[in-house]
Amino acid sequence: MKHSLLRSLTGRPAVGPREPEEPVRSELFSIERLEQHAESLAAAQRVTRTPGRGRPLATRLRENSRVLLAAYRAIGAAIREERAITPAAEWLVDNFHIAEEQLREIRDDLPRGFYRQLPKLAGGPLAGYPRVFGLAWAFVAHTDSLFDPQALCRFVRAYQRVQPLTIGELWAVAITLRIVLVENLRRAAERIVSSRAARQEADALADRLLGAGDGAAETAATALRPFEQTTLPRAFAVQLVQRLRDQDPAVTPALRWLDERLATQGTTADAIVREEHQRQGAMNVTVRNVITSMRLMSAVDWAELFESVSLVDAALRADGDHGVSAFAAREPDSPP
Repeated sequence: MKHSLLRSLTGRPAVGPREPEEPVRSELFSIERLEQHAESLAAAQRVTRTPGRGRPLATRLRENSRVLLAAYRAIGAAIREERAITPAAEWLVDNFHIAEEQLREIRDDLPRGFYRQLPKLAGGPLAGYPRVFGLAWAFVAHTDSLFDPQALCRFVRAYQRVQPLTIGELWAVAITLRIVLVENLRRAAERIVSSRAARQEADALADRLLGAGDGAAETAATALRPFEQTTLPRAFAVQLVQRLRDQDPAVTPALRWLDERLATQGTTADAIVREEHQRQGAMNVTVRNVITSMRLMSAVDWAELFESVSLVDAALRADGDHGVSAFAAREPDSPP
């Protein structure tokens, strides 16, 4: 699945033609399949002849920070209003400080000069970004953001059986994984907030159709007119289905309208309810994995991991006991 890092994700209503970007998540691979994918990726990826400036990550990182903070505040407001929130939203708000710490570490540990030196991808959806960024993206996507140091080592070693990475790229693995995890959390956070807003809008529509509160019930033709020219997001449609089913026969025109609209979108009420429940379950797992991985990464000995995947260190160890002294002699300002 292709993901555009530069697509704008702000400033649109809950009900509209486009939903937020999908999480960085693809088919979950076993460790053996993950190694095979690393070899295929290494054979497919091509880099530019000179590293160059590449496409900047700083802008996206600032936007990710802003979106995550806005999501945190929106969920916090829902909690104060004693509204129900999903487990994924609860994970996000309870562990927001961990995401903030990751963003601080990324800003501190990614010097511009070092970023420019990294080999950049020459093609594909991530063209212009460092090759190691594509590597980290694939690892996160096929592990559902669950960090395992041993799996990462095997993934990187498998990649290097086809295409060796530079020492700078190996050093950049840790910070690049953090960048992709933050990206994934941002995508999840925006989908959480967008879905919640869509459900609230569906509740407001259902209240008008059912005459909730002091007002009289509106006719389906009047209440549904503002939604005629929009694609109905899944969360909106599911909430409306659940609110209107088994209600007074007076709302039957609204349910008929909803069934017809869903048919034009290639689905049915039962199908979207089932799919939405599956999506919420998957989102809960992804957000939990991202937060857990961020915690684990802070406890990893990255120097030891670097040595375990470095082809240079492997060659030195094969030649004697130079590996330890070689590591100690490396530049002290290399990013962890």
